[in-house]
Amino acid sequence: MNVLAITESPDRPTVETFIGLYKKNINISVICRSNCEHKTILDQHQIKNFEIIFRRKIDYEAIKKLRNYLIDQKVDIVHVFSNNTLTNTIFSLIGLKNIKLIAYRGIVGNVSYFDPISWIRFLNPRINKIICVCDAIKNYFLSMRPKFLRMNSNKPIRVYKGHNVDWYNEVADLDQYSIPANSFVVGCVANSRPRKGVDYLIRAIDLVPENIPIVLLLIGRMRGRKIKKAIKQSKRKNLIFSPGFCENAPAISAACDLVCLPSYKREGLPRSIIEAMSAAVPPIVTNSGGSPELVEDNISGIVVPVRDSQSIADAIKKLYFDESLRKSMGQKARERIKLKFNNEITVNETLKVYQDLHADQTK
Repeated sequence: MNVLAITESPDRPTVETFIGLYKKNINISVICRSNCEHKTILDQHQIKNFEIIFRRKIDYEAIKKLRNYLIDQKVDIVHVFSNNTLTNTIFSLIGLKNIKLIAYRGIVGNVSYFDPISWIRFLNPRINKIICVCDAIKNYFLSMRPKFLRMNSNKPIRVYKGHNVDWYNEVADLDQYSIPANSFVVGCVANSRPRKGVDYLIRAIDLVPENIPIVLLLIGRMRGRKIKKAIKQSKRKNLIFSPGFCENAPAISAACDLVCLPSYKREGLPRSIIEAMSAAVPPIVTNSGGSPELVEDNISGIVVPVRDSQSIADAIKKLYFDESLRKSMGQKARERIKLKFNNEITVNETLKVYQDLHADQTK
């Protein structure tokens, strides 16, 4: 079976999935940026990879190159991982009916039957399967309105993006951020997109009792107006540290006492939470998107309502005052990733999707 995976800069779990599929005798090739971070891992495993740059939603030069490759290499399945590459792939497949097309979707929402762009992406009938990283995404597709246009229930498939807990053994030294000694560090790895709800977490810090030596460590580009305003208004602004983007974000999370992702919509399967859980750091998440699929409430973390700073503060207080609970949740979080969200499961479930499509193709 010849599979072409079309990516731009694939992350570690995605690359490891390609390797796992290759080891299961899938003849997989990968389109990726020539300078992407994990290209060397593909090279080490002798997985063919090359670059086609998709500069626009519809890039005629890229479409031609891709189409020629699909024909020359007798590709059976194309697995596409980003919006721009999906649109261009759909155009490259015109007339090539025997090639199956899989799209990847990592966030909830932002697809509509009333949006013309959606019809040249995820709503395009040329797509055979949509691999969704959580049930929340799958359910979104299956509940879209109007009902008479709704896609076939077999089209979206949930395959969790699996990790390996051993990827996250490094623990950073937080002294580099001048954090006061004996602080209780709450970490948040996110960016300035409003839907991440970081401003609700900042306001929650003010609601935590003053006898808790709390510090908030914000990792990522925190440039949003709401975030800046919340920090400015915080009575504990001197205990909020924001070093910006950090390449070693997983190691920083591993050094925190707990992590929080206060997203209020469109959350997929949050990688930053998986990384922290892998390091046995207990998470606080909202009941948004795939987060409650990842975290078992009061077992492997705490799930709170969206847009609720008081509930976040209460969860922080609970974990601060109950050290044994904090450690227990951290260990159960690590075990949950190890057993339920590991890369081997991802490889096997993706392989099953490929095999089913290929069987249909050869009938």
